[in-house]
Amino acid sequence: MPEGTSASTPLEESTTDSTWAVLVAAGAGERLGIDRPKAFAALRGRPLLAESLDRLDRCPWVDAIVVAAPPGWEEPAILLSEELAAGKVVSCVTGGTTRAESVRNALADVGDEALVVLVHDAARPLLSDDVVERVLAPLAEGYDGVVPALSVPDTLKRVEGDRVLETVSRDGLVSVQTPQGFLASALRRAFAGDLTDPTDCASLVEQGGGRVVVVEGDPRLLKVTTPADLALVESLLTTPG
Repeated sequence: MPEGTSASTPLEESTTDSTWAVLVAAGAGERLGIDRPKAFAALRGRPLLAESLDRLDRCPWVDAIVVAAPPGWEEPAILLSEELAAGKVVSCVTGGTTRAESVRNALADVGDEALVVLVHDAARPLLSDDVVERVLAPLAEGYDGVVPALSVPDTLKRVEGDRVLETVSRDGLVSVQTPQGFLASALRRAFAGDLTDPTDCASLVEQGGGRVVVVEGDPRLLKVTTPADLALVESLLTTPG
């Protein structure tokens, strides 16, 4: 495994832009069955991280990026951003033992001038500019947070062991994706508190009384967890849309 670098490795002197992205890439990815962190799984000949990093860097709505890398893999993440000529990458921080800790570590490197922070999982590589635009729009209307989501198509059942307890109505239920967008001040307040078992960033903002709304997600914005997920994402990369 590559040698680790400092907890926060600056790549540029400073930035004065207002929309920052935190790219969370510190997951172990044990279910992929590979000898490296998930972010460095091979996707069409380059690391999985490269796809989402490249898309965020080219997105016209994003001004600066902080990457939360797997511990010990900070240098490869920096080298990757240089290979991609990802000029919006400001720093690479060491991820924590949980996703929430990784976000908090990255948030510490987000500039004080940031007005909005997008938090995106590198495990969802097929990010489109349209999704980013939809997420950002409600923040200008005074909301504290925005999450992209899809309706739940399957029948849901609550079980105990192998016994069905009840069939759960799908009314009002959605499946949430990333990137999730927040007013920087609201996200900083949320992450200043207890990080015990948050389900996502939005849940922390909600707990603090923040107003969070949902916008349309993207069926292509799949999360890579298993080898089958990785194969599906690879096939979608070759399919226009």
